[in-house]
Amino acid sequence: MYSEWIVSILLLIGGAFILIGSIGLIKMPDFFMRLHGPTKATTLGMAGVLIAAMVFFSSTQSGISVKELLITIFLLITAPISGYMLIKSAIHHKLKAKKGTKGLDNVEDD
Repeated sequence: MYSEWIVSILLLIGGAFILIGSIGLIKMPDFFMRLHGPTKATTLGMAGVLIAAMVFFSSTQSGISVKELLITIFLLITAPISGYMLIKSAIHHKLKAKKGTKGLDNVEDD
């Protein structure tokens, strides 16, 4: 009974973070700011959904669900690293940033 509540709450929280990250991906003005949505909020949202799946399958089957745990760990490790590599590539190719982006020398005017 309590596992259903935990799964529901984790799914709602995970879905909210995924929605926030997706909206951030669309609404941010340049590449450097857009990358925050998928690497931070959406990753946390997917972790919430996968932990909800792990709780659900652990309560309906005997034993702990290892597949979802491995997927969650892999996602939490690889998403920030891939975001970092995308940012380094954009800096290497001298991609222009909007005026509000801090820490970059190659800022274009609006």
